[in-house]
Amino acid sequence: MRKLVLPALAGVVIAGLVPAVAEAQGGEAPGAPGAHPSWLPADKTGFGTARERASNVWFTLQGGRMSEVYYPDLSTPGVRSLDLVVTDGTSFATVDSSAKAQQVRRTGGLTYEQTVTDDQRRWKLRKTYVTDPARASVLIDVDFVSLTGRPYQVYAVADPDLTNEGSDDSARSQGASAVSSDAKTAAALAAEPAFSRTSVGFAGSSDGLTQLTKSFRLKDYATAAKGNVLITGQTSVDGVRSRDFTLSLGMGAKDSDALANAKASLRRGFADAARAYDRGWKQYLRQVKDAPSSLKTKRERDLYQASVLMLAASEDKIHQGALIASPSMPWRFGNNDPEWSPSGTYHLVWPRDLYQIATGLLAAGDRDAANRSVDYMFGTQQLPDGHLPQNSHVDGTPYWTSIQLDETALPIVLAQQLGRTDAKTWRGVRKAAEFLLSYKADNGHASPYSQQERWEEQDGYSPSTIAAVIAGLVCAADLAKANGADADAARYLAAADAFKAKLARWTVTTNGPLSKDPYFVRLTKDGDANNGTKYNLGNSSVTMDQRAVTDAGFLELVRLGIYGADDPVIKNSIKVTDADIAFTTPTGQFWHRYTKDGYGEKADGSPWDYTFPAESRTTFGRLWPLLAGERGEYDLAAGDRGTAAKRLRDLGRVSSSGDTMPEQVWDENAPSGRPGFPAGTPTASATPLAWTHAQYLRLAWSVEAGKVIEQPRVVRCHFLGC
Repeated sequence: MRKLVLPALAGVVIAGLVPAVAEAQGGEAPGAPGAHPSWLPADKTGFGTARERASNVWFTLQGGRMSEVYYPDLSTPGVRSLDLVVTDGTSFATVDSSAKAQQVRRTGGLTYEQTVTDDQRRWKLRKTYVTDPARASVLIDVDFVSLTGRPYQVYAVADPDLTNEGSDDSARSQGASAVSSDAKTAAALAAEPAFSRTSVGFAGSSDGLTQLTKSFRLKDYATAAKGNVLITGQTSVDGVRSRDFTLSLGMGAKDSDALANAKASLRRGFADAARAYDRGWKQYLRQVKDAPSSLKTKRERDLYQASVLMLAASEDKIHQGALIASPSMPWRFGNNDPEWSPSGTYHLVWPRDLYQIATGLLAAGDRDAANRSVDYMFGTQQLPDGHLPQNSHVDGTPYWTSIQLDETALPIVLAQQLGRTDAKTWRGVRKAAEFLLSYKADNGHASPYSQQERWEEQDGYSPSTIAAVIAGLVCAADLAKANGADADAARYLAAADAFKAKLARWTVTTNGPLSKDPYFVRLTKDGDANNGTKYNLGNSSVTMDQRAVTDAGFLELVRLGIYGADDPVIKNSIKVTDADIAFTTPTGQFWHRYTKDGYGEKADGSPWDYTFPAESRTTFGRLWPLLAGERGEYDLAAGDRGTAAKRLRDLGRVSSSGDTMPEQVWDENAPSGRPGFPAGTPTASATPLAWTHAQYLRLAWSVEAGKVIEQPRVVRCHFLGC
């Protein structure tokens, strides 16, 4: 961008504008320790990082601003936000994220541009985001225009929450920069042209955001020791005589490292860093497949490219093969209350999600990423029994510790699909397969009973979990044969056959209330699908007869090649789920996870919380777009390519303007009489959700091929014939 500076005014102090020399900085900021820190909403409209591993920093965008920054890995959010504040110094101060006129677009690769216009049309901001491929810095190029012809002041305010804990940070001004640190990491904020003044303070009392919005002026504080701190810099622009500046947010292990990174990126310059940033992703895209012809419009092809890039960006740069579920902390998980601090959910690795991500990247042609995922998953295998953790930090440290049998089975399926017959992989596969045979829950039920099914909320006999277990055992048998372990192979196949033979008794009801014909239930607690056993669904939901609760997880039996698409129980179960949990929105037909799901926003649209009395029914699980992708795979298995293609189009229609795809969209229970909740549009759920993007890629290539591309041939041949 062109720097609009009038040479005749250089060094001149203009009344009401940025002072040429900063006022003498004061001492310690008052108001320690500051307001309680919490993370921003999860509906991100952008997610970026450089392809290069040297740049182990990631940024997100939300609500007209930069939101969480992750450093030094993808399990560690380290900065909450970076806001720009515009003021005339006397009558108003407006935060960029509060403006209603906000636009975000991906301009190529993972470069994003945000445009924000003041509600009173006093000013306009255009911000372009990249990370420096050579180091841990986020660079933001800013063009600020006064729409009134009057000069204004622009401040940058960063909110560090270092090392995923925002209540123990310290901050200080250092010349034309400001830095914050805790015992493990640091962040530094610098600008080009340099800030004319900087200040630090405690959130809600002495920080720059609070000062400017209350008094339209900034008092300088030099230090803020231990608390929830913010760092502020006054830029040199006024929107009339000077418009352009670059911000650099550098991260590091200590103050000096963060500051060195921030300054080095500024010396490099935004233009050079942005070219290298874009070049890195273009080189990656040349190594994978172009969008398939099943995607007809430019919008669909752009979303395809974005999905490939966002999945690739979800891989940690220190711990390769570790791809997180989402760079977000939705609802209660972002509050940083004692139960959820430090934040853990979503920016973790789930083996189930990683299987979905890896198969999506594999469909797009990134076989190396899929192989790294297999190495990572079996590298996190828990000893001595061999199960995989429910989820883990990117370094492999388990976070939650429940047993989910599909998360041990699906990595076996992926390994077999990749032809991983090497001895090391076989050792991991064998341990996992033996666990699938030997698992026994505390209540005495044995595999394929699981302590949790794929929605992580209930124990029992689940069709989707049992499908994964059966497929995992058949795939393990194939790998066993390749390693000369014929006796193991025979045991695994015998167990798979026995599980399939009992599946109907466990999960198909013939006397349930939803149909006179047999259908799959969500799960059974006791292994008898004709028992009227009742259980509480959780998430502020209700207690119901297990025969009255359905989900579409049984479709995994078709996708994995265990049941045929024309099986009468499968076909009737589709009718049951469509009647019970499907809803058609203006963007397409989508499904709830299960009957009366409660995992979603409250009735008024406010964030999900679970601290309610049982049976309160105050939160509502919304529609999950990825389930339309699963249904599209069934349509292909049933020979209906046209309907599958329509579901692919519907799935693509729920993305944001920045090409991020959500976990959930608004449903038939969307708050009525209030703007902002149109059915079929994203909620404030985890966005981007890697699983949704992966499902989009898989379905796109499945529609192209006219078949379910990730169906294990060895499973289909065993049960349905080749």
